Amino acid sequence: MSQLPPPVRRAQPRQETPDTSAELDFRPATKDGRKVRISIQGVSGCGKTKTGLSVAHGLAEGERFGVIDTEHGASSLYVGENGIHFDTLCMDRYDPRDLIKALETAAKVGYPVIKVDSLSHFWKGADGTLDQVEKAATRYGGNSFAGWKDGTPLQNDMVQALLTYPGHVVATMRSQTEWVLQENARGRREPVMVGMRAEQRKGIEYEFDIAAEMDITNRLRFLKSRCPALHQQILERPDGARDIAKPVLDWLRSNPAQ
Repeated sequence: MSQLPPPVRRAQPRQETPDTSAELDFRPATKDGRKVRISIQGVSGCGKTKTGLSVAHGLAEGERFGVIDTEHGASSLYVGENGIHFDTLCMDRYDPRDLIKALETAAKVGYPVIKVDSLSHFWKGADGTLDQVEKAATRYGGNSFAGWKDGTPLQNDMVQALLTYPGHVVATMRSQTEWVLQENARGRREPVMVGMRAEQRKGIEYEFDIAAEMDITNRLRFLKSRCPALHQQILERPDGARDIAKPVLDWLRSNPAQ
């Protein structure tokens, strides 16, 4: 029986490694040009729309800002209060792709601040992400899990558009509500409406630099804040421009010595 010849190892051509050093250069960290993303969530009637407008007004520093209104013109009821003026875009269908288009339009106009009131509609409103998942599921034999193959990219693209908007972003969100018994000032127990998780995809708060919640008494509590001045603060009936926007702008403009 003849033996097979030993294998011949041929040298492979050397693969040139592309030079990516220019793309991977480290630079000194700075807050210069950084824009803030703020969310305010709460139950109906807690004051999140008015407070959010005041925050946006303070961040705009006298410039006109834009409001994407899904609350049937609720924001416009506050125009002129405390010198607040803005342009508004009212929407009654909430496809996440339409919010992306609205943000692109706002960027072209050059609004220094955009306020979304509210972001919850783009999750569970007509044509929102949950609607898109349900529609996609019908194409997969009613499999809602498969429907998320279409819904998740829409949601992610919308969040990315909020994060990359070239100005400050203030977004309000509705809270899932619950009635609980609490003791009042007279020592009697009475039902009180409290907010629970925001009506948006779970974990949405991670996308914001500052996340706060308001209760029915207009008490605002910061759930998270990258701005040290607001960390774990509780504000009673806050003035958004003075109590929130000002410390945020001071923080963004502070540049510690290197």
